[in-house]
Amino acid sequence: MAHPRTVVVGGTRGIGRAIAKLMANEGHDVMVAGRRPPDDDSLAYVMLDITDSDQVSECLSSLADAEVPLTNVVLAHRYRGQEEPWHAEIETTLTGTRTFVECFAAMAPDLPGRSVVVVSSVASQMVASEQPVSYHAAKAALIQLVRFYAVTLGPTGIRVNAVSPGTVVKEEAEGFYREHPELVELYSRVSPLRRMCHAEEVAGAVAFLCSERATFINGHDLVIDGGASALWQESLARDLSALGDLTVTRCSDAESTKKR
Repeated sequence: MAHPRTVVVGGTRGIGRAIAKLMANEGHDVMVAGRRPPDDDSLAYVMLDITDSDQVSECLSSLADAEVPLTNVVLAHRYRGQEEPWHAEIETTLTGTRTFVECFAAMAPDLPGRSVVVVSSVASQMVASEQPVSYHAAKAALIQLVRFYAVTLGPTGIRVNAVSPGTVVKEEAEGFYREHPELVELYSRVSPLRRMCHAEEVAGAVAFLCSERATFINGHDLVIDGGASALWQESLARDLSALGDLTVTRCSDAESTKKR
């Protein structure tokens, strides 16, 4: 039986690299694509600027030449340039994703069992003060793009889903967090699981969405934040401060009882 073939755009760094490595370990024939080559040569690589439609077409055409069809597309790229962020962010995150997905859909319109997974962010729903407005707008629009293609490409046998991580410890950042244990402790207190997320855990979710175990999951955004987004902000603020022992709700009930 042939191995499933997967391309990971943005697979040379961070979460994308963790996804590529995990899927290769699970038996996928993996190709990583990005502007910069990977630090090691353990994975096949093709240079790609996702904002260049000609390069996208050439990349997918080269992958279509193989005897085994391309099964999965994982879009883990993000804008990291120095130009004015608004237009560049939209071009990279949205236009690039649209171009890649539509080219992939046109490769073999009658082939069932294909999957697209897009890496978004919890900033699609909440405000992350360290990120600019362009990042938030692009990530929010990306989720709607996923829903649109889930509906329009579903009849062709392509499932389209997203994962939205919070803060993630990537391989490149492990040294930074070792040097700042106070930050790790803070993030661990924020999470109901009392620890930080690692890139390999996001990769596991992506691999699941690409697998035969997820064949009826389509148009879904899987939030990967350890349950942090389930916490009420005021409760979290009290828990992280010296006010954590105050029983606010009971206090209100007691005042109400006194008035009666």
